[in-house]
Parts: sequence; C-alpha cells; structure tokens
Amino acid sequence: MRITRRLEFDAGHRIPSHDSRCKHLHGHRYALEVTLSGNIISAEGAPEQGMVMDFAAVKRVALRHLVDAWDHAFLACRADEKIVAFLNTIPDHKTVLFDAPPTAEHLAVVAFRVLDKAYQDTYGNNLKLERVRVYETPNCWADAVRGEV
Repeated sequence: MRITRRLEFDAGHRIPSHDSRCKHLHGHRYALEVTLSGNIISAEGAPEQGMVMDFAAVKRVALRHLVDAWDHAFLACRADEKIVAFLNTIPDHKTVLFDAPPTAEHLAVVAFRVLDKAYQDTYGNNLKLERVRVYETPNCWADAVRGEV
C-alpha cells in the first residue's frame, strides 16, 4: 500500500547559469509530496491500526528533517559565490547551501536522500520512502523515485 502526504513551504532561490528569468533572485510557494509504502497495520487496538503510517506522523517527520530547514530560507548553490557572499552580509539570514543549483530536480534528490533516512520501519510494516515530489509551481515538478536516485 502507498500513502502520500503533501506539505508546502516558501523559499527563495536562483539558478545562476539559467538563460532566462530564473537567473534572478525570486521565490516560490513550493509543495513537497512524500510517498511511503508499507503494509497496513493490523494490530488490534494499535493507534495506527488500518494505516501504513499516521499522516500526522508523516508530516511531523518531514517538518523536522527537511521542511523546517527550507521554509522561508534562501536556497543557494555554494558555487554562486556573489549571492552567498551577499547573503552572509544579512544578520541571521536563513540560507541553505547546496552543491548544485537549487532546481526542482536537485531539491527532489536532496529531499529524497534526507527523508529516506528519516522514515524507518518504525511499525514493523516494511515502511519505506518511495517517492519525493517537489513542486516548484503548481504546473512544474520533479520526482525522485526509489531505485532511480
């Protein structure tokens, strides 16, 4: 069985080598979909009976391990030296640095790798992360899928 939880966050970024508008500083209302697979818990009287994982728990893990760090942050590439230097001049600025430009594709791969470690077979039901989908806009997204990342 597969389940999916959607979370949203706001962040700024830029794609330094882009040949159009995305080379400029701008922001997005990102959405993150976390898809997990596992067996439906059948233990009589268990709080998660009938579930793969409680959706509230899916959200709690994603917030703690990823979304809280990225929400209202500027997502920047380490190699984008002028922007990184500029952001460092702003006291207490929330910046997250990546080894590649913060495209939806790269964010999905990073999110998958982070969250794959965070979701564990807690309930003994073969729980595992299957996919992370990052929406950069309502019409544009990237998927990082188990076995392809």
